Amino acid sequence: MQKQYLIFPFLLACLISCSDNEVGDVSLGWFTTKDIKIDSLNDPIVTGVTCHISSIEADLDFADPSDSSISCRQTGQITPAMIAAIDKSKSGDIVFKKSKSIFFKNLKIRRIFDAENQTLLYVSYSTKETQGSYKHSMSTVPLWGTAAYETIQK
Repeated sequence: MQKQYLIFPFLLACLISCSDNEVGDVSLGWFTTKDIKIDSLNDPIVTGVTCHISSIEADLDFADPSDSSISCRQTGQITPAMIAAIDKSKSGDIVFKKSKSIFFKNLKIRRIFDAENQTLLYVSYSTKETQGSYKHSMSTVPLWGTAAYETIQK
């Protein structure tokens, strides 16, 4: 009976780490079980924005490292209707969430609208403190040149 309890967390970690959005997988070497996974995220509301998130996944560990990196770009139209539909509060919206541990650590991507500078901010962050810090990364997508920018300025 004891072996079943040891296998369950391992299977759960494998299932959690699977991603339909994975576009890259970089091995960190022969003698490690850690890889850099690169996921693609299309913003569900501002569909003209695509973000790529890289993070370390440790296949045989119960928790992945908290470090991540994000890069977002305009890859399609951004309309005034899209901007009207997003949360404009200072904390913005969570647009992506991925489990990084069986111990409640998550990687989250949050979209924040900077109205003054007409820019979308995308912040990736870990929900668990690691070595005295909450790891995070940020990318911006300016609305300059989009239909949304022209409409907002009028």
